[in-house]
Amino acid sequence: MIRMYRKKNNLNSKKNNKVLIPIISVIIIVLLAISLHLNRNTTFVETIFKDVSMFFNKVIMYPFTALNKEKNIDQSESYLIQKNVNESLENEIQELKSALELNKTLTEYDAQNATILSRNKSYWFNNITIDKGKKDNIKVGMAVITKNGLIGKISKVYTNSSEIKLITSDDVNYKVSVAIKTNDSDNYAILNGYDKKSGLLKVTGIDKNTQIDVKNQVVTSGLGGLFPGGIYVGTVEKIESDKYNLSNTLYIKTTQDFNKIHYVTILKEKK
Repeated sequence: MIRMYRKKNNLNSKKNNKVLIPIISVIIIVLLAISLHLNRNTTFVETIFKDVSMFFNKVIMYPFTALNKEKNIDQSESYLIQKNVNESLENEIQELKSALELNKTLTEYDAQNATILSRNKSYWFNNITIDKGKKDNIKVGMAVITKNGLIGKISKVYTNSSEIKLITSDDVNYKVSVAIKTNDSDNYAILNGYDKKSGLLKVTGIDKNTQIDVKNQVVTSGLGGLFPGGIYVGTVEKIESDKYNLSNTLYIKTTQDFNKIHYVTILKEKK
């Protein structure tokens, strides 16, 4: 009798575990998803977790980085691979040089260069993580650029790293005030959206009667205080009317390849 009772309890316990495990997994996934999409200050626990994970990421990647620095490699066995690696490194060097050149022209700001640490494949066009954080006086809201213009803003800051929310983000609440430069004046509008297929940014809020042409330049307006004014965004590639024929949507072509970002520059206001 006792054996039967224990056996029954074990079966019930296993059934409960089978039910609880999926429920707990779903709760964890939901909480992670919410944390990824919420614009909020990071907690102390999140900061510690992020800093520790970034440390281990650097430790794990170090042997692979060191291998690239080896000089005595038999290139006859892997010529093509080595050639591709060298070309990739050369491109990164050129990109870094371009980022350093920005320091000479952005006189109103202290320019802090940073290196990309990681990108989440599921949110490739939303966020990237860089190797500069609180210890480097990085703050939430700072504009981030490359030699090709604006790419986003600092959204979260940890001790040794930070997250950048890209202007290609699918966050509907993430809007950037821009100015479309014409011969007569600057026309203000909102940059909000990205077409992954065409690789074009979307600008909305353009009155139907406003004279804007393809190839007009688009820059940040400086309105709202989110970004400094005058940062290059791109040029008008295509103009479409809405279904009511009341306003236009502009499609903006940038010179930035958002698939290939290795180095960035953070704009810090001078004190």
